[in-house]
Amino acid sequence: MKKDNVFEFFRRLAELNPSPETELEFGNTYQLLVAVVLSAQATDVGVNKATRALFREVKTPAQMVALGEAGLKEHIKTIGLFNSKAKNVIALSEILVERYDGEVPQDRDALVELPGVGRKTANVVMNCAFGAETFAVDTHIFRVGNRTGLAKGKTPLAVEKQLEKKVPAPFRVGAHHWLILHGRYICKARSPECWRCPVVDLCAYKPKIMEKGAAKKAS
Repeated sequence: MKKDNVFEFFRRLAELNPSPETELEFGNTYQLLVAVVLSAQATDVGVNKATRALFREVKTPAQMVALGEAGLKEHIKTIGLFNSKAKNVIALSEILVERYDGEVPQDRDALVELPGVGRKTANVVMNCAFGAETFAVDTHIFRVGNRTGLAKGKTPLAVEKQLEKKVPAPFRVGAHHWLILHGRYICKARSPECWRCPVVDLCAYKPKIMEKGAAKKAS
């Protein structure tokens, strides 16, 4: 995708949604970190259902440690991989208490050292909590980046590097939100809804579905 088209791509998405936000529910940076860790291979809707009661009870790493692994599992047992996620959340909470006075570090390298926190999770926290220009490449962004021609890459990291290179300054903080939402609700995996896409004319995807209810002709 050409430079001018990249700008126009994000300009249109920004016009439709000037203040994009994560759909995960949280009350502070620590709760955001926990929610993102829990969201791996799970939906935001499912995570939110599990964390509403949890976050009323637990607002700090110290409170999570006090709740304990068994107590946490009771809250999140509807989420996939809840056993390993509970273990990681308790472990990272202990580290935050011991090393960071209960605060979430504003550094990606420090974040990825926490149990259960990979580069994508760290990027989400850096962006949503601290306003960093990071690009958390999940399955939606990976698909949209490659399908549209915006940021092609064979790995999430390759797509992330392309986004870092191509996304213009006015849109860098909100970019990953716009792309996630676009992939989640319009540029869907099986049947992209090209007929209502605001950037369809900028997209390199060939087998566009331009009528509602039409079957996709090619993958």
